[in-house]
Amino acid sequence: METLEAKLGYTFRDRRLLENALTHSSYANENHSPSGSNERLEFLGDSVLGMVTADFLYREHPDLPEGELTRKRAALVREESLVEVADRLDLGAYLKLGRGEDHGGGRQRPSIRADAVEAVLAAVFLDGGLGEAKKIIQRFILDKEEEKAASQDYKTALQEQIQRESGQVLNYRLTGESGPDHAKVFSVAVELNGKTVGQGQGHSKKEAEQLAAKAAMEAIKAE
Repeated sequence: METLEAKLGYTFRDRRLLENALTHSSYANENHSPSGSNERLEFLGDSVLGMVTADFLYREHPDLPEGELTRKRAALVREESLVEVADRLDLGAYLKLGRGEDHGGGRQRPSIRADAVEAVLAAVFLDGGLGEAKKIIQRFILDKEEEKAASQDYKTALQEQIQRESGQVLNYRLTGESGPDHAKVFSVAVELNGKTVGQGQGHSKKEAEQLAAKAAMEAIKAE
């Protein structure tokens, strides 16, 4: 358990919470575990994860409408993302599974590993409070969002691309807005030396500019 705590970056005051978070229903049923399975913790952890993620996205993306924020949150908390966290923690090795589930490959089952991540987050929340749970969610899940955004910074990539030749002038121009206030769509054109080389649409000006830059890069590459 000490190794798992080191990976988490958190030491439990009540380690029974962590043990419960790692107890699958198959083990609890076979061994009549007094604390039961991790299903109740999973329920709580799902809500903690959703709330922390929603708060992060709300603060980081002030221009995005509700629908886009909802899509981003769903992408961050989906099973695949939680399985990646489980892999980083090697959580499968610590799971308590019933004999049949274990022999059937339960340690590698995505749903079991994803559920265990949520249960562990709940255990941290109950043991150390929201702040400690938030630290772990930030490090293992939300920082990935920032890394992804950085890797898709098409505006910077386009700027670097055109700077290879001197005298190049790049400009982004808002060409239109449509839709109701809660779901606006912005249209942006990116111009190189006064000539439109890419256009993009998005639910924020920033998103439209990034997509326009991406289109410009593809157009320039195709020339």
